[in-house]
This record gives sequence, C-alpha cells and structure tokens, in this order.
Amino acid sequence: MPTPLILDTDPGVDDAVALVLALRSPELDVRAVTVTFGNVGLEHTLPNARRLVALAGRPEVPVARGAARPLVHPQLERAARWHGADGLGGRAEALPEMAPLDPRPAVELMADVLRAAPEPVTIAAIGPLTNCAVLLAAHPELADRIGRLVIMGGSLRGGNTAGAAEFNVYADPEAAHRVLTQPEVPVTLVPLDLTLRCAADADWVAGLAAGGPTGAVLADVIAAYRVAFREHYGRDAVALHDAVALLEAIRPGVLHTTPLPLLVACDLGPARGVVVPDGRPDAPGPPVAVALDADVDAVLGEIAARLKDREGPGDRDGPGTTG
Repeated sequence: MPTPLILDTDPGVDDAVALVLALRSPELDVRAVTVTFGNVGLEHTLPNARRLVALAGRPEVPVARGAARPLVHPQLERAARWHGADGLGGRAEALPEMAPLDPRPAVELMADVLRAAPEPVTIAAIGPLTNCAVLLAAHPELADRIGRLVIMGGSLRGGNTAGAAEFNVYADPEAAHRVLTQPEVPVTLVPLDLTLRCAADADWVAGLAAGGPTGAVLADVIAAYRVAFREHYGRDAVALHDAVALLEAIRPGVLHTTPLPLLVACDLGPARGVVVPDGRPDAPGPPVAVALDADVDAVLGEIAARLKDREGPGDRDGPGTTG
C-alpha cells in the first residue's frame, strides 16, 4: 500500500521538483500539502504550491496556508538570489493555474489528516520547520500517528547561509531544535553534506526538459537557479536538495544514515542555526538518522525517471493522464 504523506514545503525551485516528484510517485499517497514561509515569503510560496499541485495534475490534494514567520525571531535571510523574487526563478506567472486552497490552517489540516489515517503518516518537511514544531507542540496526542519525519535541512560541515548554517534550519532555529530533539517521532535528516553531492548536471536537466511538458516547465523554472549555482560553486549543475530528501520518503533506506543525537544553536551569534552532532556513545537525546551517503547516480536516475510524463489508462502521473 502507498505510504500516506504530508508534504510541508516553501516553494522554492528545488521544492518544485520535490513536490511534483511526490505527486508522481505511486509509492506515496499525498494527503496534504502544507506551506510555510522560507525561500520567499508566504505570499509567494502559497500560490507557488497551488500552481505546482495543478501542474502535477493533482488538484484534489488539499493545500493549506501555514506559518508566515518563525516562532521567535524575524527571518534574517531569504533566498531570492537562488529562487528569484517569486520563488520559481521568475517563472511563477507562467504557471497560472492554481489548485484550490483548503480553508483550514496548515496545522489544523495536518492534525485532521493524522486523526483520520488508519496507519501512521510520514511527514516530509522540506522548508523551515515552523509548521512541524507547532504541530508537535499543539497536538502531542498525535505524535504516535506520525510514522516518521523526513527533513531536508542542516549541515555537519558548513552551511549555505550566514557562513555556517543551512538555510531551512537558519530560517527558524528554534523550530528546528524543537523538532530534532523530541523523542516521540523518528526523524531522518537529509543535510547539505549529501544533497550537494547529488547535484544534477546539464545532461540531467536536458533529460528533464525532454521528458514531457511537465519536465519542460520544471527545467524552465530551474534555469535561473542553475545560473546561480554555477556562479557560486563554479559547476554547471543544480542541487536537488529537497527532491533527494523526498526520495527517502518514497523509498525508505535509499539513503544511508548514521544515528546521531543533534542540537541546534539558537543564540543570536555567528553560530545561529548550526546543527551540532554529538558522536559520544553515551550522548543524551534521541538519535536522528542523518543521511550522509547514497549511490548518487541511482538517486538522480530515480528522480529523473519519476518526473517524466507518462500517459495511459489509470496513470495519474501528469498532464494528459486520467488520474
């Protein structure tokens, strides 16, 4: 049976790839898409999520408005340099159709999905962790309804924001600390240490564009992000951070993990948002399964294959299909 999933996201270019990937994977039953601030403000991430759900041909999946700001301190940095002012590389208006907006707040929708599911639900969180932190705090009775949290975030060896931190954690360190240190729900963390190794090259992007109308739209969205990656890292590639994490939700165990208790620096100094592992054998705190290795070619190949448009009776995987 498909794994029931809530996808919590802040689209975002790599979020766009991950969202379509989730909705195209038969191993998943996506029951809600909840949206948060992050790469850009909620005034952009929310319509972006609705556009992408429509692009994937799944307008029946409920999309809900979540947190517009972090739990405690204002967001210190956004990512328009990478994702464009609209979050989709300047191409949001090229995806004018939007799926309906669910009237419930994101945390309420998440709680309703958890209550209604006869089996535990996976939550894939690929943006700041504010919605997830509020869910765990407001509904502790539902913790045993969450099968696993799969999170894209953090870095053990230098970040991509403010020098040492990774963007999703840096956006709301207090929320990340709440989620990564709670013992009630198993957590798999997919950090930059792995996702930067899974950067897709020019041939991969060309294959995406040639894979059908949906892939062509995603390749167009990726274009400016690819330029920014080349300017920053000196490589003609794109980092599919969120899609790599999403693949772990689709195929548990596809990424190789190491259990490590983690803390998040929540001070206001230069280490804010840094994820700190405790490798001592007797370290206190719940271990987080940190994904540090994978067959990179296989990961990129699986993501590419699932993003291709396919047509046929009963196939729900994109424009022109019957699902």
